[in-house]
Amino acid sequence: MIEAHELTKRYGAKTAVDGVSFTVEPGTVTGFLGPNGAGKSTTMRMIVGLDRPTSGTVTVNGRPYAEHRTPLREVGALLEAKAVHPGRSAYNHLRGLAATHGISKARVQEVIEMTGLQGVAKKRVGGFSLGMGQRLGIAAAMLGDPRTLILDEPVNGLDPEGVKWVRTMVRYLASEGRTVFLSSHLMSEMAQTADQLLVIGRGRIIASGPVQDLIDSTKGVRVRVRSPRATDLSELLAAPDVTLRATEPGLMEVTGRTAEEIGDLAAGAGIPLHELTPVRASLEDAYLSLTQDEVEYRSEDASEHLAVAEPSSVREGVSR
Repeated sequence: MIEAHELTKRYGAKTAVDGVSFTVEPGTVTGFLGPNGAGKSTTMRMIVGLDRPTSGTVTVNGRPYAEHRTPLREVGALLEAKAVHPGRSAYNHLRGLAATHGISKARVQEVIEMTGLQGVAKKRVGGFSLGMGQRLGIAAAMLGDPRTLILDEPVNGLDPEGVKWVRTMVRYLASEGRTVFLSSHLMSEMAQTADQLLVIGRGRIIASGPVQDLIDSTKGVRVRVRSPRATDLSELLAAPDVTLRATEPGLMEVTGRTAEEIGDLAAGAGIPLHELTPVRASLEDAYLSLTQDEVEYRSEDASEHLAVAEPSSVREGVSR
């Protein structure tokens, strides 16, 4: 179990984590979501004692991490996969970690096989791909057979088989009654993996609860609409509380009107519709809705530059 109470971290005038309180329960996979710069990694670093809190407390399995006599047997953490001497082999890296806790060579070999590193175990880590580095980081986290697992972006760089393997592994560990706390930017993967979610924005917890509850709380139903007269339709649907987003010429997603309303308006104006599909909310929709005002580093939405317009062939036909 991980318990944080009013956990705060400041770097000079910058508040990275601002009084967060939460509990990560055993027997569940808890996902940790938030935009870049929201405080996820800082929070995870404070849990394992790599950063000292400015104020507040955080414990793992009832104690601060530094007070555990055999921390690898209590907490397995993957926070930075590249935190390995590049000249060492994967096997020697794991053997060195194992020696600090009296962990056997047999367990080292076991985690190597568990993570699919058999073919590269004797090779230098400096030549590893991103995905192999992630597998080594997970092997190190699992080395002490810990009660609690903390993984920061564990599927980063993994191929689809590796992503599925991580999902299956963390679900199995949770089923054994262990605490699993992981972050990821892959919303589709988090939706399949996590039971509970914590969402952080600008250093504060902005939402928490079961995955489906957060999805169900998403405001605004999207409707996918396709029409050869999409420009005319967009003008007809426009209103202060309606959002129109083009995904490709002739196709748009509408928020703020139901499929029935769109169909009635289009029929009344004689505008043909080739598609009218309500879109079920996803975890990505819920996440974007929750964090829309919490993004510190924002990029421009390219979709705003896609024209909601009829195909050129239709316009040419009309002009003739």
